Amino acid sequence: MHEVELRELVPQVLNVLVRRGADFATAEDAVQEALIGALVAWDHERPSDPKGWLITAAWRAFVDLARSDGARRVREARIDTQPPIGAVPSADDTLRLYFLCAHPDLTESSAVALTLRAVGGLTTRQIAEAYLVPEPTMAQRITRAKRTVGRSGLDRSGDVRTVMRVLYLVFNEGYSGDVDLAAEAIRLTRQLAATVDHPEVDGLLALMLLHHARRRSRTATNGQIVPLAEQDRSRWDSTLIAEGIAVVQAALARDRLGAYQAQAAIAALHADAPRFEDTDWVQIVEWYDELLRFADTPIVRLNRAVAVGEADGAPAGLAALADVADDIPRRDAAAAHLHEMNGELELAARLYADAAHNAPNVAERDHQLRRAARLNQLLRQRSIVGRTEDP
Repeated sequence: MHEVELRELVPQVLNVLVRRGADFATAEDAVQEALIGALVAWDHERPSDPKGWLITAAWRAFVDLARSDGARRVREARIDTQPPIGAVPSADDTLRLYFLCAHPDLTESSAVALTLRAVGGLTTRQIAEAYLVPEPTMAQRITRAKRTVGRSGLDRSGDVRTVMRVLYLVFNEGYSGDVDLAAEAIRLTRQLAATVDHPEVDGLLALMLLHHARRRSRTATNGQIVPLAEQDRSRWDSTLIAEGIAVVQAALARDRLGAYQAQAAIAALHADAPRFEDTDWVQIVEWYDELLRFADTPIVRLNRAVAVGEADGAPAGLAALADVADDIPRRDAAAAHLHEMNGELELAARLYADAAHNAPNVAERDHQLRRAARLNQLLRQRSIVGRTEDP
């Protein structure tokens, strides 16, 4: 069985153990042990009932873990050595597990890690590699998260908006280690969309699909950032784009607009344009105005200002940018772009250099430095031409 297919069984098996009296923290450890065992055992022969195999193995692991605990007598008073007969978990069980991992007492980073373990079925090592932290550090984070859930009780959980925020955080991590977190977030969001009737979940899924469709064109082979205007659109995944557009259109038809649907609508307009020059910037500005109703943040206003500049000209974009504070991340880059559009090349070059200095990562720093260098070279060429033309 493929590893991803195997991981899809993890939340179902975990829910069986919890429903049969296992505490969440020990049950989650037991399921991980069963998962590791399955990866080895199933390499030779796949069982006829994979879910049943995992449930049995996880229950045995749980019993072993429970017996080794100092509270053996208390635990053994309420468990048997054989798994009692119980119902196969339903879609509601998986949804409940999502909400537990989005527990209100957890930090966002802990909620993300616990979601990847308990719902995604990833190992601690895989999660640690994906987040570029030592495995013991991630193990401690996950252990604390499980203890928090256990202490607070399984009746307290996050809501669907918290779950969506956690999944979007996973998606934005992209790819590192041997786990593609963007693809993993899409897989988990598909599961959530199948278990909860909420148009914003569909909006989130559409947003992920549409962003993921452009992934291959966002960086060059040498790792350099390729801006939207210069991306090779033939490399965009047309299948994901078609699905994303269909999903967001169906969600919007329900007339229960939210922030994720508005963002997906913007992404759909970008994806639907055959060329950058064909982008319907007027509609994009209108969608940003809708988005501001749900998320009036400096970043949304920053992106709206750039869209206004494309739709109505650089002066209008700069006027819109005046509402964004100077210390907002990437403001200098947006201002540089608009001033360049307005023909103010010296100011734009300085702002690109400032954007490079404040860049959040090396790739973006180098991208802004290249932009500044390009304008400075153009300015030097114009200066040379100007001197040779003087009488």
